[in-house]
Amino acid sequence: MNQPPIAVIGASGRSGAALCRALAAEGLPFRPVVRDAGRWAATGLFGEPRLADLRDTAALQDALAGAARVVSCAHARHAPSILQAAPAGAPLVLMGSTRRFSRWADDHGDGVRRGEAALMESGRPGVILHPTMIYGAEGEDNVQRLAALLRRLPIAPLPGGGASLVQPVHQSDVTRALVSALRREWDGPRAVVVAGPEPLPYADFLRAVCRAAGFAAPRVVPLPLAPLVALVPLLRIIPRLPRIRAAELRRLTEDKAFDTGPMRALLGVDPIGLEEGLRLTFARRAA
Repeated sequence: MNQPPIAVIGASGRSGAALCRALAAEGLPFRPVVRDAGRWAATGLFGEPRLADLRDTAALQDALAGAARVVSCAHARHAPSILQAAPAGAPLVLMGSTRRFSRWADDHGDGVRRGEAALMESGRPGVILHPTMIYGAEGEDNVQRLAALLRRLPIAPLPGGGASLVQPVHQSDVTRALVSALRREWDGPRAVVVAGPEPLPYADFLRAVCRAAGFAAPRVVPLPLAPLVALVPLLRIIPRLPRIRAAELRRLTEDKAFDTGPMRALLGVDPIGLEEGLRLTFARRAA
């Protein structure tokens, strides 16, 4: 007897494709749900995709029909549409973001908060996972771009000297958390943060990236936030400098440190350390 599939919304994205590879490796049937068949084909994964725009409730309902469970790696702002279209009784696993905890309001964080609220108000069994900054995904180049920038800079100007805490999580741990969440029987809606094992100052994170990339880190220079924000417009016109938004600089001034106890207890995920995660990230790039 055929096992009903797991519907994977956003299967062609980085986290979605990583999840599909993990499900295939474990022999779990899945159904990719994507907007663009070409992007799914580019992943090199097998499986006939169902095409659906998350703003088209009828198409999404058809794409999810018969699924045993529904997991979404799309932005959490789409949670209301997914809740409406998912088969009755099918548990849901949604991807959120720890941006929902930021004191600096933006569309991304607001959308995650609305998505979490929709799941909680629905009462449906399932979970929304809130990962911190994800690194190490196949095709992800945030850490590599950061290393390339730091290699060129004589100094690293950071708000407050980069003392604010960060807690990056490797893509492999996010994938393990998603698979575990799909296997668990939820008795109602929950929200769980998915993070690296421990927080560290952002300046130390930069130094760890440089060590993994094989060069000495530039000297960190503390600067007040206001002058850095004032320089943002210049970055758009000076060649070879990164495009940084004022909101990103503001978020560098707030701690992003989280308790991993619920992740470990509910999902059984013991996250890998930053040094190991960066070693894996740069080793794959060199291969």
